[in-house]
Amino acid sequence: MVDPLPRAGAAPDTVYFDSVDGDRARQVLNRFYRPVSADGDLKLGVEVIRLGPLTVGHLTFAGSATLDFPSLAAYHVTVPTTGLVRARRDEHEVTATPATALAFRPGDRVQLRPEPNTAELDVRIGSAALEAELIALLGHPIDGPIDLPPSFDLTEGPAHSWSRLVRLLRDELDHESSLIFEPLIAEQLCSSVLSGLLLSVPHRYAAELVAPAAAGPPRSIRRVLDAICDEPERAFTVGELAAVAGTSVRSLQSGFRRHVGSAPMAYLQQVRLTRVHETLRTGDPATITVADVAHRWGFAHLGRFASAYRKRFGESPSETLRTTT
Repeated sequence: MVDPLPRAGAAPDTVYFDSVDGDRARQVLNRFYRPVSADGDLKLGVEVIRLGPLTVGHLTFAGSATLDFPSLAAYHVTVPTTGLVRARRDEHEVTATPATALAFRPGDRVQLRPEPNTAELDVRIGSAALEAELIALLGHPIDGPIDLPPSFDLTEGPAHSWSRLVRLLRDELDHESSLIFEPLIAEQLCSSVLSGLLLSVPHRYAAELVAPAAAGPPRSIRRVLDAICDEPERAFTVGELAAVAGTSVRSLQSGFRRHVGSAPMAYLQQVRLTRVHETLRTGDPATITVADVAHRWGFAHLGRFASAYRKRFGESPSETLRTTT
């Protein structure tokens, strides 16, 4: 039985489930962690909170079960709270206990096998959101998906702190007066979980994140970065972006090369490609087309779009869309 807690405005989506099994359990998992199939003696207890692109679920497995993700459409972290979870990420076997978390990336083929009476926190983060968080922390575009490790230690350091933050978020579900139901706090908590994960696990940008921060871009460049991230689908020209910055086109281009590492229009293209990638990975091939998604995010020339997309993600847009089935 679904027991949603009604909240006003833009508050987080919070859903409690009684224990469910069989087809109902599979429906519940697909609602929050699509695409996933489940086999075995699936008896499931679920508590879920969704803060925009962040979903945190506490799942309790009474029996033996196997969860199969043919191709993940988001970043995913599994943190056992009791018991043990065995997993296969592509061709690699990994095991998680309360001292070890599992991490998965968009496009990974994943199989999870929690032992009976195992409970776990399952964190799902939209790929565009985590990549945008990393871009914001670094101050420049990134190259492709973030290479999260298959597993990481939770017993000490930043990762231990991050796991406590996720547990705190789950624990707050029990309190109807919690600040997590305030949209402003929910947004800040979501950002903290995303940036905390990026600062807690090894990946190719980790050393840069923890290095002493260089001076950030001037306000004129920051205004343009914000405008692009807010409306990447808008048909900006370099002249319009210079007007946003309050500078000449030459000054804008020079400032972007110095502080961002790319030209303004190249940065805009990368943001658009990230948005297209997320839309295709989470979309239904029966209801959307590549052309519609490309036009939605500001690409007018489909041939050039497809070439840039393949160069960025290593596959065609139609291949990405097919992985959602």
